[in-house]
Amino acid sequence: MDIFLQQVINGLVLGSMYALIALGYTMVYGIINLINFAHADVLMVGALTSWSCIGMMKSGMPDAPGWVILLIALVIAAIVSAILNYVIEKVAYRPLRNSPRLAPLITALGVSLLLQTLAMIIWKPNFKAYPTLLPAEPFNVAGASITPTQVAILITTIVTLVALMYLVNRTNLGRAMRATAENPRVAALMGVRPDTVISATFIIGAVLAALAGVMWASNYGTAQHTMGFLPGLKAFTAAVLGGIGNLAGAVVGGIVLGLVEAIGAGYIGQLTGGLLGSHYTDVFAFVVLIVILTLRPSGLLGERVADRA
Repeated sequence: MDIFLQQVINGLVLGSMYALIALGYTMVYGIINLINFAHADVLMVGALTSWSCIGMMKSGMPDAPGWVILLIALVIAAIVSAILNYVIEKVAYRPLRNSPRLAPLITALGVSLLLQTLAMIIWKPNFKAYPTLLPAEPFNVAGASITPTQVAILITTIVTLVALMYLVNRTNLGRAMRATAENPRVAALMGVRPDTVISATFIIGAVLAALAGVMWASNYGTAQHTMGFLPGLKAFTAAVLGGIGNLAGAVVGGIVLGLVEAIGAGYIGQLTGGLLGSHYTDVFAFVVLIVILTLRPSGLLGERVADRA
C-alpha cells in the first residue's frame, strides 16, 4: 500500500506539470486550430532563463531566502517566455493564419528546432544542475514521502488552474477568447479584436510553459536545451487524451497520464519483480492513450472546438 500511495503522489506531481503544458497546447488549438510544437521549447527557454537568473542572484544576493530567489527567477522566466511566444505568433504564425494547415505545422517544427539551436548556443549543450532552493527534507504521509518542492508544485498548479478557469469563464478577456474560438469573424463584428485575443492566448500559454519548465527543472534537478521535447510530447498526448481544445480535458488528461506513468513505472514494476518498470513508462502511457482513443476518439471529455465551416 505504501508503494501504491507513493506512486500516486508521484503521478499527481507529474500529471500536474503535464496539465500545465497541455493547457498551452489546447488553448492555442481551441482558438486557431494550430498545434504549436514550439510550445515545449518555450518551456525549455523558461527553465534555462530561471537557471541563469538563480545563478546570478545567488552570487549577488547570497543571504536571500531560496523561495524568494526561485520566485523572482520564475517571474523573469515567465516574462521572457511571454515575449518570446508573442514574437513567435506575430512573426511565424500570423502571416500563415489563412494558409493550408500544413504550412503553420511545418513552421512550428522549424521554430522548435530554431529555439533548440539558439538555446544550445547561448547555454551550451551540457546538462545544468538546477539548484534546490526549497528545503530538501521530505514529509511523511501514511508511509509515503513528498518533498517540499513537490508540495509547492501541487499547490502552485492548483492555484494556477483555478486562476486560469476564472480568467476564461469570468473575465472580458475570457469571453473574448471563447467568442474568437467560436467564430473570429462574428467576434470581430461584435468589437472583439481577434489578433489581440490570439496574442494574449499565446502569452498566457507561454507563462504556463515557463511555470511548468521551472517546476520540471526543480523537481528533477537538471535543465538542458532539449529538455522540453519529452514533457512536450507527453503533454500533447495528455491534451489529446482529455480532448484537444477542452481546458478541463487537458487537466484530466495530464493527471491521468501522470498517474498511469507513475503507477506503471513503480507499482507494477514491484509486482512483476522489476520485469516491467521505469524503462517501460512510455509504453504504459501510450497503451492507455491508444485504448481510450479507440473507444472514444474525441478524448475523455470530448472535443470542444467550434465548427467554422
